[in-house]
Amino acid sequence: ILAADAAGFARLMTADDQGTVAALDAARAVFRRLVAEHQGRIIDMAGDSVLAVFETAGGAVAAALEVQEELAELVADVPEERCMRFRIGVHLGDVIEKPDGTVYGDGVNIAARLQTLADPGGIAVSESIRTAVKGRQHGAGFEDLGEQQVRNIADPVRAWRVHPGGATSFGSSSLAPMSSMLPLQRD
Repeated sequence: ILAADAAGFARLMTADDQGTVAALDAARAVFRRLVAEHQGRIIDMAGDSVLAVFETAGGAVAAALEVQEELAELVADVPEERCMRFRIGVHLGDVIEKPDGTVYGDGVNIAARLQTLADPGGIAVSESIRTAVKGRQHGAGFEDLGEQQVRNIADPVRAWRVHPGGATSFGSSSLAPMSSMLPLQRD
């Protein structure tokens, strides 16, 4: 399960609502394409969020990495205050799917909580994802964020920050987050 949202969305809307909506539409197009390319399916895109499910853990992580990379490329020369950056959380867990395609359950809730642990432009994953893709996800390194007590989840969740390049860290560090930003466009 992949859950994402745009960091600072309300601030961006206040500053430039039309440009923010245009940037959000551009980001959604990137998410749609890359989720589909990695055998995923978009479940919901309410507000500034994205919720997707995947056939494999590797597909979810690969899609998250490519989304962040492509969004960063789109705005290489855009000033920070005009950029929209996404936080992505990925978790491997059970979901309940209704006939209309909506999903519920702890798997979805944990992915959403992991997303809040990600830096803007970054990715956070659960221990189950790291274990499933460890050694097989080329171009991804994992930094241990430790056990995290997250809202409305009874047991702590071990979280990992994902970063490109394949380096792995088992302690806390101050790695710079990936820059995934979309420009706010003005007419």
